[in-house]
Amino acid sequence: MSQRTVEINVLDRKLKVACPSGQETALLSAAEELSKRLSHSNNAKAITTPEQSLLMTALNLANDLLQAQQQLKVEQQENQEKIALLQATIEQALSPSNNKRA
Repeated sequence: MSQRTVEINVLDRKLKVACPSGQETALLSAAEELSKRLSHSNNAKAITTPEQSLLMTALNLANDLLQAQQQLKVEQQENQEKIALLQATIEQALSPSNNKRA
């Protein structure tokens, strides 16, 4: 896959980043989200250095990712249970003993 260099803007700092072709929009969106979160964390009075701001933002992003992964696991389990119930219902409806009664 070919790479392109994309210029992103994070907290009014321009950076050039290598990006796979076709992923430019995703990279720009990610940079925008990061910039927004960094601006949010810069407003907190307890954070005094750029490193602290980056660390807190990274921790918050990691936490959001873990929560999303956990939610995905729960939803996948729920979907598997629904599929199993549907399969059982279909098998019951198609079973020969049910067809003889009808």
